[in-house]
Amino acid sequence: MEHQRIYTTQKRIMNTAILVDGAFYRKRAKHYIGEVTPKGRAEELAEYCHRLLNSDNHETRNLYRIFYYDCPPLDKNIFNPITNRSVNLGKSDEYKWMTDFLQELKHQRKFALRLGRLSENAIEYSLKYESLKKLLNGTINVSDITVSDLSLNIEQKGVDMRIGVDITSLAFKKQVNQIILISGDSDFVPAAKQARREGIDFLLNPLGAPIKSDLFEHIDGLISWVPKNYKITQS
Repeated sequence: MEHQRIYTTQKRIMNTAILVDGAFYRKRAKHYIGEVTPKGRAEELAEYCHRLLNSDNHETRNLYRIFYYDCPPLDKNIFNPITNRSVNLGKSDEYKWMTDFLQELKHQRKFALRLGRLSENAIEYSLKYESLKKLLNGTINVSDITVSDLSLNIEQKGVDMRIGVDITSLAFKKQVNQIILISGDSDFVPAAKQARREGIDFLLNPLGAPIKSDLFEHIDGLISWVPKNYKITQS
């Protein structure tokens, strides 16, 4: 009697840490989905990260932890050159939204927040790109500029450093064998190179944003998966 030979393909088991550049994620999520409540954005991020775990048919990804990197909002007075008045950032809608959002993330399972700070010295209003183009081509005059034409630029401190430290720590301590970094930045490259030397499978997820071509030599794979019609009910 001839025996039938059965072939099975066994999936690789990967212990995976997901690292999220918070400012980058919030910008891309707003691009794809739009404005949502703090609770809605926190639940959306948690759901997206868990979908990432099942996005590869050749691997079984076990979640170690989701590390979220961002800065709490500033509670500071800043002078607005259009209104000629000081604005209390601590009373703004943005301050309340961000404070509530970070609090909601603390309630999500398997999340660890790594918070830097916003620089109180490097903070200024600047003209938005579209408004600057209109000003330069003569569509508007200086007298036409309003508060809505300005954007507030605040420099983050300590976020990139915390991402690099955690990548290195996860690699050296052998806590995971795979790292998925959600970011569009190239500052992670030195830490990624070190992690790969330690045998870590390092994947980059830029959420559909373009990245520099030379970054490919410093990662093990690129995740360009963004769910189509990805929506979440606002809470």
